[in-house]
Amino acid sequence: MNVSEIMTSNVELASPEESIQKAAQKMADLNTGVLPVGHNDRLVGMITDRDIAVRAVAKGLSPKTLVRDIMSKDVKYCFDDQEVDDIVANMGEVRMRRLPVVNRDKRLVGIVSIGDIAVAHSPEAAGQALSGIAT
Repeated sequence: MNVSEIMTSNVELASPEESIQKAAQKMADLNTGVLPVGHNDRLVGMITDRDIAVRAVAKGLSPKTLVRDIMSKDVKYCFDDQEVDDIVANMGEVRMRRLPVVNRDKRLVGIVSIGDIAVAHSPEAAGQALSGIAT
C-alpha cells in the first residue's frame, strides 16, 4: 500500500511570513498540533504547538513573531509513492508522529500520521512506529 492511499491530502499550510498567533489560530480551528510551512509551492518548514510554546512563549516573544523565526527548518518527509511499511520504521527513527508527504518534484501533496496508518493500514505497524517514538 502506498502512502498516497492513506494520507490526508487536504492540508492547511502556514506561511513563513505570518504571525505565530495566526498559525496557532489555524491549529485551533483545525484541531491539530502541527502545520507544514510553505513558500512558493515548496515545503520550507514545520511549526508545532510545542514550537510556539517552547520557542516563543517561554522566551517571551510576541504573538506577532513570524513563523519563520521559530519553525523547524530541518523537515523530515516521505514520498507519496513510498510503501507504508517502508515509512513506518523511519517515523520511529526520526520520532515523528506525522510526516509531510511530497511528490517526486518535492511539492507538498499531503500529510500522513500514525493514526492514518493505524486506521487504513495496520494497527501493528502504527504500534511499531509509536514504540520508536516513545523510547
